Amino acid sequence: MLVRFSLIYLFPLAAALVSCASQQLALRSSDRIIFFGDSITELGVKPGGYITLLRDTLQQKLPGIELTGAGISGNKVPDLQKRLDRDVISRRPTIVFIYIGINDVWHWVLKNLSGTTKEAYADGLRSIITTIQASGGRVILCTPTVIGEKQNGANPQDAMLDEYAGLSRRVAEETGAALCDLRTSFVEYLRHHNPADREKGILTYDGVHLSDEGNRLVARTMLTALGK
Repeated sequence: MLVRFSLIYLFPLAAALVSCASQQLALRSSDRIIFFGDSITELGVKPGGYITLLRDTLQQKLPGIELTGAGISGNKVPDLQKRLDRDVISRRPTIVFIYIGINDVWHWVLKNLSGTTKEAYADGLRSIITTIQASGGRVILCTPTVIGEKQNGANPQDAMLDEYAGLSRRVAEETGAALCDLRTSFVEYLRHHNPADREKGILTYDGVHLSDEGNRLVARTMLTALGK
């Protein structure tokens, strides 16, 4: 069964600021969608989380569709590589969202932790994507969102975060994965909805983890990505 949803129907009270091209969502009742990532994804399955929002919406029309979170706090790209077979491939997904990158950047400045080099980040994403594709799954790669919500590149990690987001875009193009450009969606939203230039409290509650509105924006952006 093939069902198409309009984003206006799904979220009638919120205008989506998204970077993915399509405005329609096409899914089948037999789809198994896995969300692969870090603590943002781990929290996404809670009430009000972006995975829960997607599940509640999609299952109204497609009760057989499966949406599963596979997020672990603190994970970086190398961690996803280590658990790819166990947490993704073994579940035989038809679609996999990879939402990663915050810790790969953030951990460079946190005490007793280390980030992921640009080479390891890009190579790791490429390996994860091609492995999923070889197993028959479609990949939608997300760019990392924010580490602080100030505008105009004023957050300390903005320059590096933009660089890693650029690497994600390049890897998506190289591998043929669909791109869900959450970084661009967040930056554009904050440009219009953060006039006081607050560090947090708009799309996140701590500069990184999603607020209710952040979860809604991620869900809207991902819905558009699914409609490509």
